[in-house]
Amino acid sequence: MNDTVTDTVAQTAGALQPYYNRHVFCCMNEREAGHPRGCCMEKGGAELRAYMKDQARALKLKRVRINQAGCLDRCELGPTMVIYPEGIWYTYSTKEDVDEILQTHLIEGRVVARLLLQPEEKEARK
Repeated sequence: MNDTVTDTVAQTAGALQPYYNRHVFCCMNEREAGHPRGCCMEKGGAELRAYMKDQARALKLKRVRINQAGCLDRCELGPTMVIYPEGIWYTYSTKEDVDEILQTHLIEGRVVARLLLQPEEKEARK
């Protein structure tokens, strides 16, 4: 791509209002039973994502999209999600965790420190 096209795309993207203010991607990867890395589906990811969607709707969150994602490649830490545009990664395992992410991150705009995943984190929390 030449610089003129790149500049035009960057200028256009910067001038547009995003369709969603926040986009949540919940991992829905499923591996075969007994896989050493596990998967977010076997750890309740689908049920928790459905709960999050229902709660976001009940809270009447505007311009927030809760989507399923394929493998986010952090299966050992799952279920996992990433929220954009911030690029914040969370692990969660209960409805209370989901409620806290909705309230603290999506409504108040603050990070849920206890659920935050660090880039170097590789092993499941105890």
